[in-house]
Amino acid sequence: MKLVRYSVDNDVSPGLIDEKGRIRELGTEIHDIGGEVLESGTLARLAGLAPESMPLAPMGAQLVECVADVSKFVCVGLNYADHAREAGRPIPREPVLFMKATSAICGPFDDILVPRDSVRTDWEVELGIVIGQVTRRIEKEAAFDHIAGYCVVDDLSERAYQSERGGQWVKGKSLDTYGPIGPWLVTRDEIPEPNSLALWQEVDGKRYQDGNTADMIFKVDEIVSYVSQFMTLLPGDIIATGTPAGVGMGQKPEPVYLGPGQTLRLGIDGLGEQTHAVALAEY
Repeated sequence: MKLVRYSVDNDVSPGLIDEKGRIRELGTEIHDIGGEVLESGTLARLAGLAPESMPLAPMGAQLVECVADVSKFVCVGLNYADHAREAGRPIPREPVLFMKATSAICGPFDDILVPRDSVRTDWEVELGIVIGQVTRRIEKEAAFDHIAGYCVVDDLSERAYQSERGGQWVKGKSLDTYGPIGPWLVTRDEIPEPNSLALWQEVDGKRYQDGNTADMIFKVDEIVSYVSQFMTLLPGDIIATGTPAGVGMGQKPEPVYLGPGQTLRLGIDGLGEQTHAVALAEY
């Protein structure tokens, strides 16, 4: 299934995408798409529904972030060797973990709001893992059973905040709108091999990132197991699994960064696409 959340007149409702790409209402079946629904076995019940029997969403429905009430937004850094090299960092021996504030989450077509003092806002297309049950110190072999599905993530970063302001990376990763997710939460059964998905990102029509999750250093099952050794993952938590080469800071002969008036477009095989206008934040 391709589960979505959509807004009509600022009211958010759950839905799914039918075979013709239309949004079907799920509000009579569930109240939202988040931890309780992902954990409860409700996904199996929803899978048994005939999408064509569900009402179409109203005209003008806009897709918003595909998961509600995310408790943790965990990220894996330097998980592609080519990206580690362009960043001038050694290949990690263990997954590099950092957190992104959940307040950074926004929808797949929302504007990216760049702060007035930003000088190095960058892009990173990533496969997002959505957790489906309480996950604590599990073995790699059990990891897929704990995954509800997958989504597209853009791990936007303000590199000056990240690298020049002291402390940890979270400063450059947590700005409002710097964590778009969606358009869909695609359930695990539709993505049998998440470790072999093409992913890409364009800026103003120029493709900068063009990679494949097959090139991840640490694979999906390894990542879920590893993260669960250090924290309890809850249903609806998101893990962003790292980005391939082609980010702005790695461009030659000079880095390329984002500014107001530009457009981002990104996607992952089977998980849909995002499009964002870049705008100046009012605060």
